[in-house]
Amino acid sequence: MPNRTVTVETARELGLLPEEFEMIKNYLGRTPNYTELSIYSVMWSEHASYKNSIKWLKTLPRKGSAILAEAGTENAGLVDIGNGLACAFKIESHNHPCAVEPYQGAATGVGGINRDIFTMGARPVAQLNSLRFGNLKLDRTRWLIKGVVKGIGDYGNAFGIPVLAGEVFFDDSFNMNPLVNAMSVGLVEKDKVVSAISKGKGNPVYIVGSATGKDGIHGATFASADITEDSAEDIPSIQVGDPFQEKILLEATQEVIRTGALVGMQDMGAAGIICSTSEMSEKGGHGMRIDLDMVPLRQKNMEAWEILLSESQERMLMVVQKGREADVEAVLNKWDISYAIIGEVTEGDTLEFYYHGELVAKVPASSLVLGGGAPVYDREYREPAYYKEYKKFDINKIPEPADLIDVARFLVAHPNIASKRWVYEQYDTMIGTGNMTTNFPSDAGVYNLKGTNKALVMTVDCNSRYVKADPMVGTMIAVSEAARNISCTGAKPLAITNCLNFGNPYNPEVYWQFVQAVKGMGTACEKFDTPVTGGNVSFYNQASIGGKEEAVFPTPTIGMIGLLENKNHHTTLAFKEKGHMIYLIGKSVNDIASSEYLYSYHGVKQSPAPYFNLEEEYEVQRAVRELIARNLIQSAHDVSDGGLFIALLESAMPRNLGFDITTDAEIRTDAFLFGEAQGRIVVSVSPSRETQFIDFMVASKVPFSTLGHVTKSEIRVDDVSFGFVADLKKIYDSSLEQLING
Repeated sequence: MPNRTVTVETARELGLLPEEFEMIKNYLGRTPNYTELSIYSVMWSEHASYKNSIKWLKTLPRKGSAILAEAGTENAGLVDIGNGLACAFKIESHNHPCAVEPYQGAATGVGGINRDIFTMGARPVAQLNSLRFGNLKLDRTRWLIKGVVKGIGDYGNAFGIPVLAGEVFFDDSFNMNPLVNAMSVGLVEKDKVVSAISKGKGNPVYIVGSATGKDGIHGATFASADITEDSAEDIPSIQVGDPFQEKILLEATQEVIRTGALVGMQDMGAAGIICSTSEMSEKGGHGMRIDLDMVPLRQKNMEAWEILLSESQERMLMVVQKGREADVEAVLNKWDISYAIIGEVTEGDTLEFYYHGELVAKVPASSLVLGGGAPVYDREYREPAYYKEYKKFDINKIPEPADLIDVARFLVAHPNIASKRWVYEQYDTMIGTGNMTTNFPSDAGVYNLKGTNKALVMTVDCNSRYVKADPMVGTMIAVSEAARNISCTGAKPLAITNCLNFGNPYNPEVYWQFVQAVKGMGTACEKFDTPVTGGNVSFYNQASIGGKEEAVFPTPTIGMIGLLENKNHHTTLAFKEKGHMIYLIGKSVNDIASSEYLYSYHGVKQSPAPYFNLEEEYEVQRAVRELIARNLIQSAHDVSDGGLFIALLESAMPRNLGFDITTDAEIRTDAFLFGEAQGRIVVSVSPSRETQFIDFMVASKVPFSTLGHVTKSEIRVDDVSFGFVADLKKIYDSSLEQLING
């Protein structure tokens, strides 16, 4: 083996702890060489091994009647949606790459998450994204959002998958460290799912797709460290994507699957060849012998560890039945896609890598993978002092503004509330003709399952400010709002994937946020019967500037899938006609905690999470789904960011209708209009169905109240005119673009 001296200091330089270096020596029975140590440095990084999170992730609910693949068993979650079909879906982060190279960081994030879907044999049909940026007054923030959005758009549009939903959130905590979470959703026939497995002694191992270069080396390690002022020097850790190559790779692999010659397949994302070979081998209970000389390279003089760790994009590892090579190669040749046999499956647990005829690494596959030999830690955590301080908030100390119209216009223009049109207009939302929300806006994305009476519904949700205020309650709200958005379309929530974005896990207060968030997620998912199918943990989302570490707001992004059994019941958020009655389902409370109104208009940053009751939330959603199934309501829209006034405005704008409402005399007017208490949905009802609607709601025992009625174009609150919808819509549509363009 290569004779390069390796010490504990070498291990430290590669991001490994001294005790981990000792573990590696025990596994191997000797000191590793540099190539082997590099292998462990990426496979045991937080990004790949989840060593600081797996203990708590295992507490999340994983089982459900629709689950076809439990969390951690495949590249993505898999749920049964009937008609012989399964839905594969997953969300992942590309935060660190985007912080230093936003365009390629975002583009390759999209490419990687789509490969996770089609490596299972599923065809991607929809994309979603959840984005967090800092203050838009900063040049850096504007540079980041322009690069990220263009990267997502350019890659996704060229690959040819529509974006159906997403969210964008701004706060100073994300000034240096943006969050870029990408989600992909695909469809596959249940009996044609491909597993990421390697087995069968003598079966050939293929690398398929792009040539391997030095881009992305130690990318997994880079994603497991703080962002600093010198992070731009880590540009070699950023991969470079080619969406056209990925499109060919998709079509070629789909056809290879149809040959029946494939044993298993996995994409090469974080940690490249070493990740794919080890995970497939461990799952299949076999080993591999790999000849790195056979890997097609696009750069000269690459060392063995560089080939193993490269994160060059658009590559797959395939294990093929021995004797069926010609069938597979005929397909790959037809698509003019590069491939090479780089090794074969062996018996046992050992991975052997050769280069220039020399054995350069020999490691047990089981010692590398999540749930295998990778270390698992039980980190210290403690409640931060701010948590109790936030709970001391007293609404009575906040003066109620004399001019509520001014508040309304302030919120309509706020980047967290204003239209994200500047963002989504850069994405192709119509390709493939499956998007049912192109002209009919809904609280969630709706995808037409052609040939059936069903539709697939999807969303991504999380309010980071709520989670900072109270990680457990804030995460329960994130799950509940995702479910609420799906319920407002008429669909039933099925399952979730998650992207858990936090700071440094070695900080006890940050780790407390993580633990509380996981507990909250588990509780809410149990209630809604939405098991966790998998996802991603992204720690170290913090900036180290001038020696001071500042973590981002904790952000456990929830990606949720739902099923609309009858797509004729697809319900939109838009008011339909003048004269329709407007009702609020759910309880009104005197609460402005953690609202955008309190945080941004009053500048009060310390308050608890908004009012939330999980049982009430569940019953409200169940009632709304039943109302939709009985055709008793014309529209449904959840009350969330910006409160009731913004929800009403968003329902009014699509058809340029107005509304005339009366507030509740028992609740402060600012709280009634702009508070963000949870568990509320605005619905509109035609006069012909109003009696039936009221009878149903009384029988359901779910709180509801009359707000007012839909008008032609004016907005009136308590007989005071707030102006015309068209005027507010101009502000709503243009504010974000004006801020971004300075």
